[in-house]
Amino acid sequence: MTDQLILTLISGIFISGVSGYLGTLMLSKKMSVVAGPLAHLAFPGVALALIFGFDISLGVFPFVIIGAILIWLLEKKTKLPMENLAAIIFASGVGTALLFLPIDKAEEALIGSITKITLNETIIVVILSSFVFYIVKHLYQKMMLINVHEDLATIEGVNIQLYNLLYLLSIAIIVALGVYLVGALITAALIAIPAASAKNISKDLHSYKIWAVAFGIVSAFMGIFIARFGHLPTGPMVIVTSVILFLISVIFQKKTI
Repeated sequence: MTDQLILTLISGIFISGVSGYLGTLMLSKKMSVVAGPLAHLAFPGVALALIFGFDISLGVFPFVIIGAILIWLLEKKTKLPMENLAAIIFASGVGTALLFLPIDKAEEALIGSITKITLNETIIVVILSSFVFYIVKHLYQKMMLINVHEDLATIEGVNIQLYNLLYLLSIAIIVALGVYLVGALITAALIAIPAASAKNISKDLHSYKIWAVAFGIVSAFMGIFIARFGHLPTGPMVIVTSVILFLISVIFQKKTI
């Protein structure tokens, strides 16, 4: 294997594995759709990066993080569901990007650029993915309690606003990394599909989380290899592989947890 392929595999496995883990929490909160609008908010950052010639990640991360904070602030102010606010953010991101995005240079934003990732970028991906995994692992039980019964969570002393902010920022980081792997158009699938596959075959919450990570890792590993040797776009191939694994999971479906 070439050094570039190794870097691509490491980055893809970390991004996809943690995306699957985060997806189990998002699916339980019926919030997988939030990832898509946040990913589309990356478009203005990509446009600025392409226009001014700096690294795409430097454009993507600020816009996605700001989008997550805006959703959090607007939810506090308006009490509207996150799904509705995410749709507004989606429209803002895409609308703004279409004003000045160089369409002839937009391929990296649309389908990802993981095959061009450098060693330094791979290190950053590993660190950020591990950080998000650590945060989500510690948020998990409290977020599940908030999802089931907010009033009970308040009685238990859970700071709902703080947990929601940390949760949204975790989504934003993974979404920004997901743009590297599969592009801004289909990042939501990177989070939702492994979790859905895991839900089909899991017997309990513990196995649900393990299977989601496994499906994420396998879809990235297989997708990258198939794309490399089949001369296909890597990002879309990772998602197609994930969909195939989902269809297989349907065949072996068990009672849902």
